[in-house]
Amino acid sequence: MTLLEKTTANEPLLKRYPGNPIISRDAIPCSNSIFNSAIVPFGDGYRGVFRVDNQDRDMLIHAGRSADGLNWEIDHEPIRWKCRDAEIAKIVYAYDPRVTFLDGRYYVTWCHGYHGPCIGLGVTDDFESFEFLDIVLPPFNRNAVLFPRRINGRYVMLHRPSDNGHTPFGDIFLSQSEDLLHWGRHRFVMGTANGWQSTKIGAGPVPIETPEGWVLIYHGVLTSCNGFVYSVGAAILDLEEPWKVLHRTRRYILAPTEQYECVGDVPNVTFPCAALYDEATDELKVIYGAADTCTCMATTTMSELIAFTRANDMIPQGASGGNGAR
Repeated sequence: MTLLEKTTANEPLLKRYPGNPIISRDAIPCSNSIFNSAIVPFGDGYRGVFRVDNQDRDMLIHAGRSADGLNWEIDHEPIRWKCRDAEIAKIVYAYDPRVTFLDGRYYVTWCHGYHGPCIGLGVTDDFESFEFLDIVLPPFNRNAVLFPRRINGRYVMLHRPSDNGHTPFGDIFLSQSEDLLHWGRHRFVMGTANGWQSTKIGAGPVPIETPEGWVLIYHGVLTSCNGFVYSVGAAILDLEEPWKVLHRTRRYILAPTEQYECVGDVPNVTFPCAALYDEATDELKVIYGAADTCTCMATTTMSELIAFTRANDMIPQGASGGNGAR
């Protein structure tokens, strides 16, 4: 199918892996659901941190390993974080992690329960031992992800300020840091827009650097008569000033239509948290949570994603360095 056909046909750009879900809700004892998880290449295989809601309905994150990225061994017990500060060390809840390989180490960001949802930052070298470094953004905040390198000498993070509930609003912001712990130089990146992303948006996987710019896969939410509907979109951000949106998809690239995406603990959810890009083959695999219940995968190529984003661009032609619509 040509790009023109893909932009007019009644199908999304991302193609679902036929063996979905790749991780079922009951993959380990006492799990109620396993979803919204982060996976990265590691050695000859893959490692990851996984949101596991147990049958007490505690929200915690577990470590896991895989040889092929499809068949996973997930630890039955949640990560035991080493933390030097007893004030923040207790895990009330932890969910929706992202993992970024940065400066030779693997940094984990997640929504951490400390007087409300805030952003926790941890680090690991081997996915066996994990250190909880600190709370880097206070309540209320969610959907934090680090860029994989410093930009103009600073660390950079995307996040979504929110509230203490189910957040019927939300725009993506960017913050910068000299040391990963103290964050400032805050910038607005992009906000909601008509249609599938009209209620709120949030950053998904780690942004991927390309000659065209930083490719950001994100989730967008609309409010229907039956509640929230979570779909997936893409944007391209400026390489040196990544709060500037160069292109952004008017159409979604994936939306909940399959039974495992529409039926579960929270129906009608496709929520991306990780992306595996093979530069040699141009293949892009997006890992997403389905219906807040299980973990799935969908694929495309980076070339097709960039072409699709430009062909379905909601940023006005000639609006150089403009921000996404509010």
